[in-house]
Amino acid sequence: MLWSGSSPLTATRGGMWGFLMFAAAAWLAIGWSVLRLEPAGIAAVAGPIVLFGAVCEGLRALAGTRTWWLNTTLAALFAATGSAMLLSDDAGWTTTASLIGWYLLVRGAVDVAVGMMTRGADRVWSLIVTVGVVETALGFTAAGPLARSAEAVVMILGGLGVLRAVADLVTALRLREIATKGHDVLELPPERATGLAGYTAGHADFETRKPARHRARDVSASTPAGGPAPVGESFHDRVVRTTADLDAMLAQAGITGPRPGAAPAPHADELPPVPDSPEGIEGTPAGNAAKPDRPAGGH
Repeated sequence: MLWSGSSPLTATRGGMWGFLMFAAAAWLAIGWSVLRLEPAGIAAVAGPIVLFGAVCEGLRALAGTRTWWLNTTLAALFAATGSAMLLSDDAGWTTTASLIGWYLLVRGAVDVAVGMMTRGADRVWSLIVTVGVVETALGFTAAGPLARSAEAVVMILGGLGVLRAVADLVTALRLREIATKGHDVLELPPERATGLAGYTAGHADFETRKPARHRARDVSASTPAGGPAPVGESFHDRVVRTTADLDAMLAQAGITGPRPGAAPAPHADELPPVPDSPEGIEGTPAGNAAKPDRPAGGH
């Protein structure tokens, strides 16, 4: 899923997964490089790291997702946070640690919210919720009194890079999987697509419905219309049987054709002419009017 605030099913740009792969590699490199830094260089690199996060949010907003407004807001917020880090003249790590904690708290809260909202749309929603919880915990630690040393800030920045790398990598692979499946889908006409959707919904309802225990008896496969369904009958067999029963009932009702053994319908040439005047209408007997019985003996 797009952990920037939307489900992969709403993504409209096929090249988004390529950018996320690049972003994942960049975040992984950032996480490894930060752990190799000296404490004196933490304040100088923290601002550009948050600005890179703002750029990632801005590009996600341009991808055409339905929650582009959320990505735009996060991009502006993170850009302001990164700029504040660069413009800060604090010689220590107090301001840097607090702003890093602010970034992680916001990013983690958004990830948890999006993961919970899309839990029915994607199978990897639990992973994003886990990443969001860890990000929130790191942000809480960075903003608190525990992150008052350079070593703690280094570990938090390294964890930030690794978490974002995992998130973007899984998102990119998921989008790639969906894009590949999309090329294999056959586009059906509207009427056939509607029928397929109805068949799929009926099949899902058939599979989830538990059969009644008191009806577990042997019934022949050739069941008359309105009779009980055969034991062990599949959904496809039930559809075929029900359709045949419906056709038989419609045929008996004379809707789709005459009943077996009924007289054929009269041909158009055998029908009487249609009267074109009031006198002709009054003089023409109704087609279904009962004819008087002739007296016995032919008189």
